[in-house]
Amino acid sequence: MAWVVIREVGRLEADFLRSLLTSAGIPVRLEGEAIGRLYSLNAGPLGQVRVLVPAKLACQALLILQVEREQGDGEETGKSPE
Repeated sequence: MAWVVIREVGRLEADFLRSLLTSAGIPVRLEGEAIGRLYSLNAGPLGQVRVLVPAKLACQALLILQVEREQGDGEETGKSPE
């Protein structure tokens, strides 16, 4: 099975994306997390984690991420100022 990178993000966001996509039934692999953990890095190039999904599910995964982002943006902008 061929895998493709859909995002390169920090460790915390990679964990969130993995949880989101696996809950939708999409297998996820994270690459590059060993270096960040070894040196306790979570920012910059060494702290980046590549989020991979099977190539045949990449479009579905990207759509899920887009919907999640739009819903998150709506929640932030939908709040009334205090």
